[in-house]
Amino acid sequence: MTDHASLSRRRLLQAGGALGLAAAAESVLAGRADAATAGRARTTVTDLGPGLVQFSLMSGLLVGDTVYVGSRNLDPACVVGFDRSTRKVVAHTPIDAEPEPSIQALAADPAGRYLYVGVLLKADQGGPNLFRWDLTAPDRPAVAVGRTEDRDIRDLAVAPDGTVYAVGGLPGKAPALWEYDPATGAVTNLGVPDPNATLARAVAASRDAVFFGAGSILAGGGGASRASLFAYDRAARTFASIVPKEMEQDPSMRELAVMGDQLLASTSGAVEPGKIAVMELKDLSSYTLVTTQSDTIKSFTWDDDRVYFATESGVQAYTKADRTIAPVTFSGPDLGEIWGLDRVDGDLEVVSGYGFVAEIDLAAKTSVVTDLLAAGAPAGPQLGMGIAAGGGYVYVGGNGGVARHDRRTGEVVNLLVPGEAKDAEVIRGSLYTGQYDAQGIWRYDPAARNAQPHQVADFPSQQNRPLDTSWDLANQLLLVAVQSDTEGGGALWTYAPRTGKSASYVNPIDDVQMVRAVANEGGVAYLGGDNAAAGGPAPAVVAVDPVTGRERWRIDPRQPAGVAALAVRGRYLYGLGRKGGLFVIDVRTRTLVHTADVSAVCTGFAAMVVNRGTVYGVSDTTLFRVHPRTFAVSAVVAGIDGAWYSGPHVNAQGGLLYTLRGRNLVEVDDRPAG
Repeated sequence: MTDHASLSRRRLLQAGGALGLAAAAESVLAGRADAATAGRARTTVTDLGPGLVQFSLMSGLLVGDTVYVGSRNLDPACVVGFDRSTRKVVAHTPIDAEPEPSIQALAADPAGRYLYVGVLLKADQGGPNLFRWDLTAPDRPAVAVGRTEDRDIRDLAVAPDGTVYAVGGLPGKAPALWEYDPATGAVTNLGVPDPNATLARAVAASRDAVFFGAGSILAGGGGASRASLFAYDRAARTFASIVPKEMEQDPSMRELAVMGDQLLASTSGAVEPGKIAVMELKDLSSYTLVTTQSDTIKSFTWDDDRVYFATESGVQAYTKADRTIAPVTFSGPDLGEIWGLDRVDGDLEVVSGYGFVAEIDLAAKTSVVTDLLAAGAPAGPQLGMGIAAGGGYVYVGGNGGVARHDRRTGEVVNLLVPGEAKDAEVIRGSLYTGQYDAQGIWRYDPAARNAQPHQVADFPSQQNRPLDTSWDLANQLLLVAVQSDTEGGGALWTYAPRTGKSASYVNPIDDVQMVRAVANEGGVAYLGGDNAAAGGPAPAVVAVDPVTGRERWRIDPRQPAGVAALAVRGRYLYGLGRKGGLFVIDVRTRTLVHTADVSAVCTGFAAMVVNRGTVYGVSDTTLFRVHPRTFAVSAVVAGIDGAWYSGPHVNAQGGLLYTLRGRNLVEVDDRPAG
């Protein structure tokens, strides 16, 4: 039996103790020497060690008596084999894909000899994304066997004859169905069945057909399609739409599986909960449809009586006889985000995003939980998410966890939080995070006994992706900028820590632009818009009353590709555009007073913060400052090259800046000239 508190303590000894504490202690002694001076300016950079160390995962599959688990945001990427009988990691292979691969897709051939591995990549460098591991010779590493031009592989399926099928996506391009023939080594594009889909996350295969599930889980809204499901006739090489009419308005197909002579299909919900269809392979127009009370339905497994599936709140079971759904109850910890579910010998094998495997005895309703780090999985520093500082701690968010760095002792503790802490603030000593995917706002109080993070505010699931946070001192509100992946547009969330009241103001800029950035001053919130669609309105900066959600005024910042970050100092609102532009708005006169090309230090995503009366920005490459009078930009730490998962972050506390250099947390003491 394992609970959150014991997992956190164990990971302190394993991950933080083995890497974080040693690196932090060493850097405190040696890092102070890492200083650069220019004129009267002085900058000191202290390396605090890896930001978040753990075995992070994104997939799990049972083959024989071994659970294979694919890593997420670790370098190098790997797959480990967890033996059910010994509860030890008994096999390991690196996956030689670049850059920054994560492994969401695993599938085995019918004989259980080969494990196929599909990867997600942060950028396309033309390398392979499909690999094969010979499980009869697990000491030999997996080898690359092909490449789909969609870059990311989200799901894999193997037909009874051993042919492999892959789906995924590439931003701005409709996903195709891909085929890998192990006999010839050929990878073939079988076509794009839905030209308006933005992402495909589900594929299944039978002897005669391949089933392709897609939709708009990313870059939704506008002309993007909703849930789409196609059957590909392997003999005729043609596609036919088979989506049940009740699913047509759901955002996306989420999971597909062939169960005997039936096809299981599920959708991810947004306005309405997700659904499951049990479809007859001989007549796909004949199906049973069940509406769940969950937003996510994935990872099907089954026995003679029930179909089991993972949701955002745990494991549930669909009883075939009476067509009812009920949660699987057991004694044990919260399972977090589930990335693998298999049924074997009266048990369920659950692979949790928290980094453990749970074996649930369905009859006894008990569980045995094995931490994969303790079982021998490799620990490594993650790509970072959000970052926050305060109360003597610095927090670094990642997948399934947040690392708490104690600045007094150097101790590092990993806290379990489902999903991804995209950004965060420390308010009166407590940490508040904006949690992806559709997890709302979470709180952690380090002073509370046996404290663990917990959700304090929930919001509609279609407002799913927090991007930026800001503490509004005047109104005592936490402000969160949000993107809607499925519907387009975005929202401004507000949360009052003292009262627990929350609010969500949907599409405060327009129904296309997400709220990419938020800053505030004097009780006014400033929102930076970013348009993910190919067309539509130009990016805008909008001033909003965060108490009522009412717009006060708006202005065009003259940024062609959206606002990346905002910060307020005095009467000036500073902003960065996603194509290397700096702009400054006088909020008193509501006029744009300065623009400049700063692409030498900043392109793409960015973050800004005010520290010691100066505005700082960080990009993927550089930490820089903006002169408070001339608005000139100068580098503070060139080549900082932070290893971020979805855009850089910077935070300030006590006159010090905190961000990532590579995968390590750094503290920057910058004292500009003058």
